[in-house]
Amino acid sequence: MSGRDRISELPESLLTQILSYLLTKQSVQTSVLSKRWENLYLSVPGLDLDCSSIPFYADEVLLSFLSFIDKLLVFSPELSLFKVKVKCRDTMIDGFKDRIGMMIDRGTHHLDVVSSTHCLEDDNFHYPIVDMMPMNLLTSRTLVYLKLSSSGLRDPGFVFMPCLKFMHLEEVKWRVHLEKVFSGCPVLEELTLLRDLDDDYALRDDEFKVMRVRSRSLKRFSVPLRKARDYHSRVDCTLEIDAPGLEYMSLGEDQFDSILVKNLTSLLVVELDIKFIVEFGVLFNIWNVSKINEIRDFLRGISRVRHMIISVMTVHAFEHYSKAGMIPKFNSLSRLEAVFHSKFLQFLPALLECCPNLKHLVLKVVHPEEMEEGLELTDVPRCVSSTLECVEIQEKLELEEGKMKVSSYFLGNSAVLKKFILNPTAYNPRDVLESEICEKVNKLTKRSTGSEIIIRAMEEEVVII
Repeated sequence: MSGRDRISELPESLLTQILSYLLTKQSVQTSVLSKRWENLYLSVPGLDLDCSSIPFYADEVLLSFLSFIDKLLVFSPELSLFKVKVKCRDTMIDGFKDRIGMMIDRGTHHLDVVSSTHCLEDDNFHYPIVDMMPMNLLTSRTLVYLKLSSSGLRDPGFVFMPCLKFMHLEEVKWRVHLEKVFSGCPVLEELTLLRDLDDDYALRDDEFKVMRVRSRSLKRFSVPLRKARDYHSRVDCTLEIDAPGLEYMSLGEDQFDSILVKNLTSLLVVELDIKFIVEFGVLFNIWNVSKINEIRDFLRGISRVRHMIISVMTVHAFEHYSKAGMIPKFNSLSRLEAVFHSKFLQFLPALLECCPNLKHLVLKVVHPEEMEEGLELTDVPRCVSSTLECVEIQEKLELEEGKMKVSSYFLGNSAVLKKFILNPTAYNPRDVLESEICEKVNKLTKRSTGSEIIIRAMEEEVVII
């Protein structure tokens, strides 16, 4: 029985499910296997099309491509295309938008479209090619997941997507207000928004200079990092977030000139890698009262957060802001993860003073070679002396007397510390003996007699009681 084709004996529903994990091009290639497989690809409940390789002047190829889609839609008129993924080419394909609309009408649950990023050049001007999505997209009653990259969205007049839970919008060309889109998504839970800095439509319409994220159902919101961080838009844009159910917020880059937050009463985790100004390599002016008030209101708006993660850039922005305004108290914050440039370590006690109930701190110190001479951390905030239970430090391992500034500070001042974890960076085990590390760390003064010191630099984790 070694020559028996057991795969072909599987039920058609299972075979089509297997084919759905392949690119459509690969799925079609299985039609040559046998008579059983000849039309099987036409019953796959999904499409994964890459049009980017179709040549610019290839009319016959284009016609064959559209004919294939038509054949698929006609072959199984009752088949729902649960998952559709399309990567478009640099130039639009006439009639392709209508086919996407037909797929949506077939009950698509998952739609992922990467549109063209190409520009036409005429009279020394660049005109972006915009692949506008079909009007029925924003009235789909079956979509659960929607991801659009560089696509265009027009206003259909009425927006209603009752099943949509996940939305990823990357450099979308807006011709419909974002607020209107979200108002028609009553169960939206997760949103990723990457602003299109090249969209000049806002130059002609001030209403598009504000992007409002208003949703009672939203739980996760992210602004991811762009590929190029040294670009600034010609149009100022404000991001407004009003989401009382939001639990997680990540702002990974300065894509908005101002950020307003409201009603973030459920916020659990916030992750910040911003400096509150879009221009690359520049900090805000502390004499700009409007900007200082905006940052103050933002910090107050997220002050109920329980877990905060801040980058070295955001720490620098906080330190800069503290010269003009007072950082509010984060009374609910129990876990803080922060990256400090060594030259801003003097700001560490002031930041911790704003976290009176902090229990867990993860601190990474970078560029230790630039640490200020004579740095002394003397102020002891409330959390260090009364609430901090676990501290994890990542800093350069320097065994000379007085060099392990941060480690010494926390061990010497944390009264209720239970666990101190040391993750030395720039450590070469060939240059330093493990016994030497243990000896130097053990000599550090400990205020909390019940705390344990864990060193993770060596091959095996070492615990010092």
